[in-house]
Amino acid sequence: MQDWFDTPPGRYLLAWEQDQFDHAVADVFGYHALQLGLDKVHGLRTNRIPHRWLAADPGTEFDADAVVRRHGNAALLTEFDALPFAANSLDLVLLPHTLELSADPHATLREVERVLVPEGRVVICCMNPASLWGMRQRRARLYRRLGLGDLFLPEAGDFIGYRRMRDWLRLLGFEVESSRFGAYRPAVNTDAWLERYRWVDAVGARWWPIFGAVYFLVAVKRVRGMRLLNADWRLAGRKRAATAPVPIAGRIHKTD
Repeated sequence: MQDWFDTPPGRYLLAWEQDQFDHAVADVFGYHALQLGLDKVHGLRTNRIPHRWLAADPGTEFDADAVVRRHGNAALLTEFDALPFAANSLDLVLLPHTLELSADPHATLREVERVLVPEGRVVICCMNPASLWGMRQRRARLYRRLGLGDLFLPEAGDFIGYRRMRDWLRLLGFEVESSRFGAYRPAVNTDAWLERYRWVDAVGARWWPIFGAVYFLVAVKRVRGMRLLNADWRLAGRKRAATAPVPIAGRIHKTD
């Protein structure tokens, strides 16, 4: 998929996704953030969390020095379903096409839930099977079995539907905070044709919003029974320790 992002439709899609990540993470605070896969996306470039990693699967080509130079993040090689982080230790995790390219997306998402702190955020970007691009990919795979034509999208990975993704998140205790679809232009292969169909982005977002080529989700890890303390919790404790009147045999006696 890294090479596909150098094609005209790949660059068009990457520009939309980069804009979404820039807006989604700009105001997320904490101490530790992680991006799993796809170093073409600079997912954390607008974020101010001090400790950041960009991880790659050991089976992929990965230039750690180049990652550090381009992203400013520490580079990490790890299995995505066995992350080298303690439970409840990360504030933000980015998954740019990570789940659809994973051999076991369920295990990867469970591992993300494990390492996120309560109220931590996961940002997910996936191709949308219910789109013009998804339809062309399915048709191309059928023709390919017959020895005709090439695939439009990368061969690796399986599309995960939007509703299916929301169900997975709900089962793991996540609450979807925001979601949107994008990239409505038809599945064409040249910059010239993509530019001719520029107007479709505005029309699609207005009239058929759920049929964009890609969807983008921000979800928050919720923990039942957890209550966040207010900023003045120390002051509240001192108020509870103040003197209070206690009735004794018809008179009021103050005690500490």
